Amino acid sequence: MSFPRYPSYKDSGVPWLGDVPAHWLVQPLKHAVQFRSGGTPDKSNREYWDGDIPWASAKDLKVDNLYDTVDHITQQAVEEGAATLVDQGAVLVVVRGMILARTFPVVTARSPMAINQDLKALRANKHMGKEFLPWLLRGTEPETLDRLDEAGHGTKALRMDAWGAMLIPVPPLEEQVAITAFLDSETAKIDALVAEQDRLIELLKEKRQAVISHAVTKGLDPSVPMKDSGVEWLGEVPAHWQVMPIKRDIEFVTSGARGWAENYTDEGDLFIRIGNLTRDSIRLDLSDTQRVTVPESAEVARTQVRAGDVLFSITAFLGSVAVVPPGLGRAFVSQHVALVRPRGRQLQPEWIAYVTASDVGKTCLESLGYGGTKVQLSLSDVSSLLVTVPPLCEQETLTRFLDRETTSFDALILEAQSAIALLQERRSALIFAAVTGQIDVRNQMA
Repeated sequence: MSFPRYPSYKDSGVPWLGDVPAHWLVQPLKHAVQFRSGGTPDKSNREYWDGDIPWASAKDLKVDNLYDTVDHITQQAVEEGAATLVDQGAVLVVVRGMILARTFPVVTARSPMAINQDLKALRANKHMGKEFLPWLLRGTEPETLDRLDEAGHGTKALRMDAWGAMLIPVPPLEEQVAITAFLDSETAKIDALVAEQDRLIELLKEKRQAVISHAVTKGLDPSVPMKDSGVEWLGEVPAHWQVMPIKRDIEFVTSGARGWAENYTDEGDLFIRIGNLTRDSIRLDLSDTQRVTVPESAEVARTQVRAGDVLFSITAFLGSVAVVPPGLGRAFVSQHVALVRPRGRQLQPEWIAYVTASDVGKTCLESLGYGGTKVQLSLSDVSSLLVTVPPLCEQETLTRFLDRETTSFDALILEAQSAIALLQERRSALIFAAVTGQIDVRNQMA
């Protein structure tokens, strides 16, 4: 759908903004809003925490309208000056944090709340509508993110002087109301389409998981005789299958050494980390890689992978697994990844990986894990992973079947993800066009 342009334009004098409607103002952001800072009450003073007052931090800024937060403070914290409240309707933004490397969250506080020091609260002045302001900030996100500095350890920080001086378009108030109504309506339609694609992706992932779990526990022949596996969470399996721990058919299991961060380089050998293993595939995810240069030693040789090795996450995201493919080149595992080298007499690497990725595999690993909120696996735990064991020829048939099925599901998921990306691009472009006057939406809601 195309929208009309305004009858006349003028040069804004701002390169990124270009021409704006002739009757609009262009002024620094700091002339249109008031900034409020936040802080963190003393964490050691329990009298300040777990009260009824929302206390917002970056982790809460995942929605357009914020009614409540994860953390809360007490009225005592406010009364003693440990925190101050921002009013309902204030616009909250992140001004410091790693999230600024990817996006610029803009949220409207729909109830009074306190904020931490990584956020700023903005209040619209008399020529800026409070409901238009968040749309303007979203529309000018690329320019805002051009005003970032490094704040140590890779953290990003918004330069408030540069941001406050950023020139912004300011339509008359009645047009701000019209633009706001238009964007509320149009983005809601886009968001509904995105939600549909998100639901489709979840359904596809559930179906893929069900196909894997059924194949590794029941096989493909529904008429085959079944027997009790003797394992409560596994149930019945085909009568000619075995159930055993993988340690009966592996050469060895190991994990990477500590302290390899000092060996990081831009070039060198591949260093496989937890992020390269997923719960959605038995293939390595190499979209984000780290390289290392290491001297030769027995420890280095021990952690070097070979084609057919099975890699497990052992400190987070239990059930994340991958098989090392042929032709990967020289690569090593981190301390958070277990390397299992099967003998191949009873178990194929891909079969071990598919069983691990199934519901029963994840259940087994979680039962073996230790620790509190962060469950971990020892190398002995990994070796004790129980797997179903069909004959090798049947494992070959089943893994080929699962390769085909998961590839088909992955293609459908990728298609839905691409649709979401296009919708989000359209959303961003529509917001920018409306708040900068590239389109005239004054009569679109009539």
